Amino acid sequence: MVALDLYPLLVVAAVVVLGALAEGLHSRRVQRLARLAFGPSGRPAPWVRAAPSARVLALAALGWGLCTLYWIEPSRHAADGGDPAEAADPHHVLLVLDVSPSMRLVDAGPEKKDSRMVRARRLMESFFERIPVSLYRVSVIAVYNGAKAVVVDTRDFEVVRNILGDLPMHYAFPAGKTKLFDGLVEAAKLAKPWNPRSTTLMIVSDGDTVPASGMPTMPASVRSVIVVGVGDPNVGKFIDGRQSRQDVTTLKQIAARLGGSFHNGNERHLATNLIAAAVGMDGESLFDQLTRREYALIACTIG
Repeated sequence: MVALDLYPLLVVAAVVVLGALAEGLHSRRVQRLARLAFGPSGRPAPWVRAAPSARVLALAALGWGLCTLYWIEPSRHAADGGDPAEAADPHHVLLVLDVSPSMRLVDAGPEKKDSRMVRARRLMESFFERIPVSLYRVSVIAVYNGAKAVVVDTRDFEVVRNILGDLPMHYAFPAGKTKLFDGLVEAAKLAKPWNPRSTTLMIVSDGDTVPASGMPTMPASVRSVIVVGVGDPNVGKFIDGRQSRQDVTTLKQIAARLGGSFHNGNERHLATNLIAAAVGMDGESLFDQLTRREYALIACTIG
C-alpha cells in the first residue's frame, strides 16, 4: 500500500507530466499563428516564453497543496470554545501553589489591597492569556503542611480559577508550617512520566524555610521553572504569633537551586519575554512554527 505522504507527490508528478504535454501541444498550435500573435519576428517577449513553465509549476503547487490538505488530519476546533482534540505530544503547566493561611493575608497588589491568593490568581490569569493555552494541560499541587495533587492534566482553566479563588484548601491539611519541598517532591513524581522538556513548573508562594539540603531533582520532562513571590516583601502581617511577609531571599534561593527564574509578582505581572522563554516560544522563528498544513495553504495560494 502506498503511504499517505506519497499521494501528494504522485499527484504532483502526474500534474507536471500532463501539464507539460498540454503546454507542448498548445505551443505547437501557437507557432502556426506566431506572426499574427507576436509580429513579424514571430517571437514572443521573454516573459511570455516563461509563462508555460510558470503555469506547470503553479498547477503542481496547487495539486500538492490540495492533496496535502485532503489527506492530512484536519484541525478541529470546538464551536463553544471547549476542549480541542487531544494533542499527540501535549505540553504541561505544573503549578505548585502555596495554600497556607498566610496566603489569605491582605497586603498584595500595587495598592496592597488584595490577598496574596487573589494576587496569585491574577498572575496566573495573565500567564495563561499569553500562552497558547489550548495546547497545554494544567496540573495543580496544593502545598501547606504537606502536598496534595488537586487537579491533574485539565484543559479547563475555570477549574484552575476556582482553585486559585476563595477555596479554603488549607483545611485539607493539618495545621503546621509550610513545606514547599513536599510540593516539589510531589511535582517531580507527577511530571516524571511526561515527555522530555514538555513541562513548565510554576511555584507561587509567599516564602518558606528551606533546608540546606534535600532539594528534589526535577525529571527530564521539566523544561523550565518559575518561582513567583506574592505578598509585601517589606512590611509584614501578623499571623500565628509571627510577622509574615514575602521572603524574597528564600524564594530566590529555591529558584537558583532548581535552575529557574524568580519573579516578585506582588506589584507586576510576569514579563512576556520570561513567559516566552519558559514555555519555549522565544527560540522559534516564524518558519519553525509553520506546519505541513500551513505550507499546503501557502502552496495553494501561490499556485
